[in-house]
Amino acid sequence: MRFVPRFTDGQAFPHALGKIVCVGRNYADHAKELDNPVPSEPLLFIKPATSAVALDGTLDAPFSRGKVHYEAELALLIGETLTHATSGDAERAIVGIGVALDLTLRDAQTRLKEKGHPWEVAKAFDGACPLSDFLALSRVPNWNALVFELSIDGELRQHGEGADMLFPVPTLVAEMSRHFTLEPGDVVLTGTPEGVGELPRGGKLTLTLTGGLEVSAQVVE
Repeated sequence: MRFVPRFTDGQAFPHALGKIVCVGRNYADHAKELDNPVPSEPLLFIKPATSAVALDGTLDAPFSRGKVHYEAELALLIGETLTHATSGDAERAIVGIGVALDLTLRDAQTRLKEKGHPWEVAKAFDGACPLSDFLALSRVPNWNALVFELSIDGELRQHGEGADMLFPVPTLVAEMSRHFTLEPGDVVLTGTPEGVGELPRGGKLTLTLTGGLEVSAQVVE
C-alpha cells in the first residue's frame, strides 16, 4: 500500500507523497563512526516514493539480503514548490516535521562503493524509508532546539539535535532546491547522528521528537 502523508491529528496531506531527498553525513560524529570524511558540502541522494512505509505497528526488513542498518532521521514535509530557493523561502515551505528511518543494506552498499558503482539498491529498495505522521507547523520552529531519539528494546541508540547538523535545515533544503525542484508532498531527510547499527530481528523501535511525537514499531523476526 502506498504511503499517504498525514498529520498527527489524523488529517491527510492534500498531496501524494513524492520523492524523498536525503543527505549523507550531516552529523560529523556519524561520518567519523563509519570512517568517512566529513563533507564540505551536502551529499545528496534520493529515495523513491515506493520506498516509504508507515512507521508504526510492524516493520518488515529484507534480512535475506544481508545486514540491514537503521539510521534515525528528522523528516520534513514540503508544502510549496521550491526551485533555487533562499533559506527563508525554504523553511517557510516546510509544513510538517516527523521522524524516519533510512534503512540501509550495509553489506551491499559497501560492495558497491568499493567498485565505484551507484548504491541505490542499498538505500532505495521497497520499505527502505519508514516514515511517521507529521506534526503540523503553523510557524517556523527553532530548528536548533529540535531533538529526536531512537531507542531499541528500551535502550537509547541515537540522539540527534538540530544544533549539531553540519548543514542546518534552512540551508540544507535551499541547497537541495538548487539541484532538484521540491514539490508539495516531497519529504526531506536531514541526516543521521552517530549510533547507527544493525537492525535486530524482533526488536522494538521507539522514536521520539520534540513536540510530543512518539512512534513505535516491532521488527519482524
